[in-house]
Amino acid sequence: MALLQINHKSSSVKTNQVLNVVLPEISEEDPRSLYERKVLWLLHGLSADGSTWIRYGNAEWVARAYGITIIMPSAGRSFYADMANGQNYFSYLTEELPEWIDTRFKLNLSRENSLIAGLSMGGYGAFLAALRRPDLYSEAASFSGLLATEILQMPETQQRDPILMNEMAMIYGGLDKVPGSIYDPGFLLQEMAKTPEKCPRLYAAIGLDDDLLPTNRIFAQRAKAYGLPLTYIEDEGKHTWPFWQKYLPIWLDFVLADDPKAGHYGQD
Repeated sequence: MALLQINHKSSSVKTNQVLNVVLPEISEEDPRSLYERKVLWLLHGLSADGSTWIRYGNAEWVARAYGITIIMPSAGRSFYADMANGQNYFSYLTEELPEWIDTRFKLNLSRENSLIAGLSMGGYGAFLAALRRPDLYSEAASFSGLLATEILQMPETQQRDPILMNEMAMIYGGLDKVPGSIYDPGFLLQEMAKTPEKCPRLYAAIGLDDDLLPTNRIFAQRAKAYGLPLTYIEDEGKHTWPFWQKYLPIWLDFVLADDPKAGHYGQD
């Protein structure tokens, strides 16, 4: 296996970006080329970066166990949005970075071969990317994601963390602009319902002791009402790494169940 940390200049974000990539081992047991391997775009949460899935989430072991490539970009505290200040993280994730990767690595970035997932802010980002750019990913997962932005408008939420609320207002150009916009998961589900056959298969897992549980329930109800393909799981757990460590391989077992070449977590 190879673990790469790449520093490169992004025209979308207008700063140097740190990118982490895990490439699976090509061996006698699994001689497939990198082009034959699934590609997982794995997104970090708030107050983190692209290294945290390696440091805390066993990303190297996951790549080895399943024989997949994992790409972990860094997005600061952007919520993977094209921010009001001109730092375009959504464009970086869905346009600039795939092109940058494609010119340097022999990977298969077709829709059928590409998965996207993330935790917390990254869960929101994964569904944001999957629902706005369903041509890029066949599978998407949110682990403890912020999946209904109504919570941002609640007085108790704004009173509990006014600094974060001000920061998010700066991201979106005002919190009042989020509802009904391309950054509102509910609006994206409504738009996707117009062409449900294009929707990637969605998967959301949330802990029963997670503050974001209500947002996940709202999202699940909406997806069901629109007839969109969502597998929704509530389980014991909090907004912590043990939950995310647990559910990344559970989801990969789910999405790769029909792939005879896929490995399984826990194998030698």
